[in-house]
This record gives sequence, structure tokens and C-alpha cells, in this order.
Amino acid sequence: MKILAIGDIIGEVGVKELKNKLYQIRQKEEIDFVIVNGENAAEGMGITEKNFNDIISQNVDVVTMGNHTWGKKEIFKFIDHPKLIRPANYPKGVVGKGYNIYECKNKKIAVINLIGRVYMNVLSESPFLVVADIIKNIKDKTDMIIVDFHAEATGEKITMGYYLDGKVTAVFGTHTHVQTADERILPKGTAYISDIGMTGTKNSALGMDVSVAIKRFETALPERYKVATGEGMLNGVIFDINDKTNKVKAITRVNM
Repeated sequence: MKILAIGDIIGEVGVKELKNKLYQIRQKEEIDFVIVNGENAAEGMGITEKNFNDIISQNVDVVTMGNHTWGKKEIFKFIDHPKLIRPANYPKGVVGKGYNIYECKNKKIAVINLIGRVYMNVLSESPFLVVADIIKNIKDKTDMIIVDFHAEATGEKITMGYYLDGKVTAVFGTHTHVQTADERILPKGTAYISDIGMTGTKNSALGMDVSVAIKRFETALPERYKVATGEGMLNGVIFDINDKTNKVKAITRVNM
């Protein structure tokens, strides 16, 4: 089985890239299951119902979120959709779900979304303690567990990777929008990468307009960011999983 995780969709350019390239990747790589981080799909902050429907119309199996989950208020209209999950370590009682279990090729795949606490400016519970409880509850109900850890600090992400090594199938990072070159299979068999990158405008500052980003750093004034336009790119990672052991045998970055 092959699972494709696609990095943060940035604005309409990102949604367009997904529409233009996902089918091609699916066919070429024989992808079975697709996870997309969609928390920046709406002008770089949040997700609208149209964005969500555009994404899942591409045969996407699950959309994960992050620190901009509540960036667009209309998310409350579709937050309970089975294909949408938000960080599981938001405070107890918050609407939506932090994980869900899906079925593909007679395999049960759990996808868990977490948010980091280092440099994130989001009030959340410990992602380590929360994910440990989730795994305890679902480990006997699933064949595979995939974790999207939406976090800023590389150290927090790497620590999470080792914390979950041997307990989950794969841990991939999102949020920084820069694809890292540290993909590996950890000692106890869990696949790991610090960040799978972004899907949006190639010549940009993390998907945002470069001139605005420069002005912010030059003047220290709160210039409003805007999504960059131009040639797009798609980043992600493919987990090639052994059907007998349910462990990742290869992890490959996607950059196109």
C-alpha cells in the first residue's frame, strides 16, 4: 500500500496545483490513500467550505488542519465531516475530531492530527500525552496509524518521532512550509520526516508575496500578508507500506 501526504495547501494556487497534479501522482506512483493539510487553503489562513469541497473532490481521503483551523468561521458548518480532522490536543470539548479511522484495501488506517506547543502561540494540551491516550484507545482497532504533527520547532517534531517510534506507522511534520531532507525510518520501524513542505506558489515567502514579506522585515510594521501568485509547486511524501507487516519499507519526498 502507498500513502501520499501533501504539504500545506496555500490559497487558490495551492488548490489549483492539487487539481493539476494529484491525478498524475496517483497514476504514476499507484497511490492508494491521500492525506492533505488544508489549514492554509483560504487565502493563507483557514479553510472555506468551497476549499474543502474542491480538495476532497480530488479523491482526497482526509484533510488535516493546524493553528489556522478556526481562520474562517464557516468551518463550523462542516467541522464534523468525516474527512476533516483538526488537532487532537485542542482543549477538551472543542468541536470537531482530532483523529478518525478510515478503510482502504481492507486495511483500517487511523489518521491523527496534532499541534505543537513550542513557538506556536496556541493554547493546547500536551501533544505527547494526548497522542499516547489516543493510541492506547485505538491500537487494537487499526492496522496503521499516521500522524500529522503541525509544529514549528524541529526539536519538538523529532522528539515526537522518537516518542512514537514503534507505536505508529509514520509521523510527518507540517506548518513550516519548507520541505526537509531528513526522511528516514526510525530504529523501531516508524517512518519520519520533519516537514513535508507546502503546495502553493514556488517563488514566494512560504506561499506569501515576497515584496510584502520584505517590507515587514525592513520596516517592522504590521503589513498585511497576501498570498503570492505565479508558478505553483506541490510538496509531499509517499509512504510505501508492506502489506503483511503494515510497516513502511520506503519513504520518498515529492517535489513537483
